[in-house]
Amino acid sequence: MPNRTILIVDDDPGNLTLLGELLSERYRVRAANSGPRALQLVAQAPAPDLILLDIMMPGMSGFEVLEQLRAAPVTRDIPVIITTAMDGDEDELRGLVLGAVDYLTKPLKPAVVLARVHTHLELKSARDRLRRDNAALEDEIARRLHENQVVQEVTIRALARLAETRDNETGNHILRTQAYVETLAWRAGQHARFAPALDEHAIALIAKSAPLHDIGKVGIPDTVLLKPGKLTPEEWEVMKTHARLGADAIARAVEDTHQPVEFLAYAHQIALHHHERWDGKGYPDGLAGEAIPLAARLMALADVFDALISRRVYKDAMAPEQARAIMAEQRGGHFDPDLLDVFLAGFDDFCAIAQRYPEEAA
Repeated sequence: MPNRTILIVDDDPGNLTLLGELLSERYRVRAANSGPRALQLVAQAPAPDLILLDIMMPGMSGFEVLEQLRAAPVTRDIPVIITTAMDGDEDELRGLVLGAVDYLTKPLKPAVVLARVHTHLELKSARDRLRRDNAALEDEIARRLHENQVVQEVTIRALARLAETRDNETGNHILRTQAYVETLAWRAGQHARFAPALDEHAIALIAKSAPLHDIGKVGIPDTVLLKPGKLTPEEWEVMKTHARLGADAIARAVEDTHQPVEFLAYAHQIALHHHERWDGKGYPDGLAGEAIPLAARLMALADVFDALISRRVYKDAMAPEQARAIMAEQRGGHFDPDLLDVFLAGFDDFCAIAQRYPEEAA
């Protein structure tokens, strides 16, 4: 049973009969005696696998039909062999420029017609297989990338939760701070000063990295980390080492991969420098101003805001408006002035995030 369809387009009934009889033993044949009729048949299922198209037809010429076929996405890939009684190089060139795959001169020679039709059908089959294989490969790549992203995000969240289980900071701290950072980064991306560094890709990586900001707390002794009250100056110095401990752990993870991992570069910046201050009075390196990585400056705002509005064993939760006033006083002190302005301008959004992820019972 023929499984490939040939559409013959010719205004001469004799040519339609000749080609129909020649091809019908091997292929499913459909015939059109005009350009408009050909376009109607092309739109009907099954779509032709190949078209034999006469050029010289009254009303709509073969060239016009070919132009319409190539202009439509559903027909542009159907191979078209043009046929004509005219033996002119200009017609052949015009047909090929318009997208025909071959050119046959009348009177048609049956053996040549069969050979050309067979060749171009095989080429079409090969192109279709390649297209299907490419589509399947792209789908498989997309599926595996998605799986890798899910595994990566679950691993990040698990590590962050592990650090959180050893900390007095219970609840949804990592979810809130991640959402603060992402929202702040999107808002800052509209600012001329920050836009070059905060495209969509960078924001996604920074947001992915944010939950690892306090991963170094797993290395802090319980006597300090779990102390039910304020730390002594000596204990505070021990607590401050969590920034470098976390950064060192991430750096070793990068070394173990033997290749750069984009989001871990941001995670390293955030873990190491999110306690730096714009005025240089932070830790661990006392960086100031633009020397502090932007990702860490974003995290600093998110972390301080969440610390102020959250209850701790040594303090009660602060009202958001009170936290806002305290943070506003630190413009150019603790915080990047422009970044703080962006934060304050969107303050309601950050309060909404805090309400979305409320503190859980300890």
